[in-house]
Amino acid sequence: MRKNILAIFSFTVLAISGCDSGKKIATDSAVSISPQDTALFRLMQEKTFQYFWDGAEPNSGLARERFHADNIYPQNDKSTVTSGGGGFGVMAILVGIERGFITREQGRERLERIVHFLETADRFHGAWPHWWYGETGNVKPFSRYDDGGDLVETSFMAQGLLCVRQYFKNGNEKEKALATRIDKLWKEIEFDWYRNKQNVLYWHWSPNNGWKMNFPVHGYNECLIMYVLAASSPTHGVPAEVYHEGWAENGKINNHPASYDGITLQMSHQGEAGSSGPLFWAHYSYLGLDPRGLKDKYADYWEHNVGHTMINYKWCVNNPNNYKGYGPDSWGLTSSYSIKGYAGHAPGEKRDLGVISPTAALSSFPYTPKESMAAMKHWYNDMKDKLWGPFGFYDAFSETADWYTPRYLAIDQGPIVVMMENYRSGLLWNLFMSCPEIKTGLKKLGFESPWLK
Repeated sequence: MRKNILAIFSFTVLAISGCDSGKKIATDSAVSISPQDTALFRLMQEKTFQYFWDGAEPNSGLARERFHADNIYPQNDKSTVTSGGGGFGVMAILVGIERGFITREQGRERLERIVHFLETADRFHGAWPHWWYGETGNVKPFSRYDDGGDLVETSFMAQGLLCVRQYFKNGNEKEKALATRIDKLWKEIEFDWYRNKQNVLYWHWSPNNGWKMNFPVHGYNECLIMYVLAASSPTHGVPAEVYHEGWAENGKINNHPASYDGITLQMSHQGEAGSSGPLFWAHYSYLGLDPRGLKDKYADYWEHNVGHTMINYKWCVNNPNNYKGYGPDSWGLTSSYSIKGYAGHAPGEKRDLGVISPTAALSSFPYTPKESMAAMKHWYNDMKDKLWGPFGFYDAFSETADWYTPRYLAIDQGPIVVMMENYRSGLLWNLFMSCPEIKTGLKKLGFESPWLK
């Protein structure tokens, strides 16, 4: 693992257009991509980006929760849009502009439509629900009592919107106006309300059901970004105690971390004592939050994420369950479609169901560039007829079960585009970490980062 970290963490300085004109962090250029591989890399990003462009719900402009290439949807599901996946999507639109998939004006116009929807759609103390009906902006319950604000999914949206704000804030008159509207939305999120008067953040609140979901978010999972944003909010911020007592459980976050094949993680994964958990935990919070050199008293987040990814990779290579197709060029376990519905695939004899989710390896490019490239090339060159559709690789597959589903999920598509771009240029890391309030929030919580020097 150490060799991999040192290979990746070799920097040259690169300024990104649209980024804050102040301090620039160095970005990775250690792994050169051959012209042939560069073409596939670009194709992968472009096809996946199209999920959020051509595949978007037309009224809201936001990402649909899911897309079925076989056109077989549950009732009324085709119009369902998602706040978290939509937040990943607004970041993907910035990638589309930078890579020339769309023009800057096209991107701005789509983002204006999305922001208008966010301004007028249902919100609950500033937080958006997990799902809406795209035609109306009315909340679509995610479950029986989950019909109100979802602070985690809202945080994924806010992470993306802050990147958009930074990208356009010094632009022309229309771009500055868009940045101003986004700033207002960000400042209206009442993170302090979602404390429920305690030193922890709660995932849900509903005007119909109150705190009935009863989900205080603590212990390491995909939600670190929520606590960083809550500490950073200039209008509804929370004190550091909420992070240390709630999220980190007064240090219990370091108890019983996973260890596998010579790699030991620094933090235990919530609900998964001794397990490394699904790989999306190394992606969602770090689409904007730059893990390179990011440390606090609980972890070195770069080392933790590389270790998490390498455990996932080694588990698939060792393949203790003897599933067909697993190996150095076909790996990656995370939450995705599964043979029977949806599952949180992860290393472990019971959690590993023989289902590979391409997003796991592709979104891990910053951590495992060689291993991720090998998987991408194998799936495209050798399995394209089974895995490739209108928006890139399908969400999941199982060679053991001869199961290949022609379907996509927004929360799996978005990290592919964004994390591949972060590996290549650092675009979204540069934008998010340039936010002055994020720097203030990280300092409040006791973080170290090259961005804070």
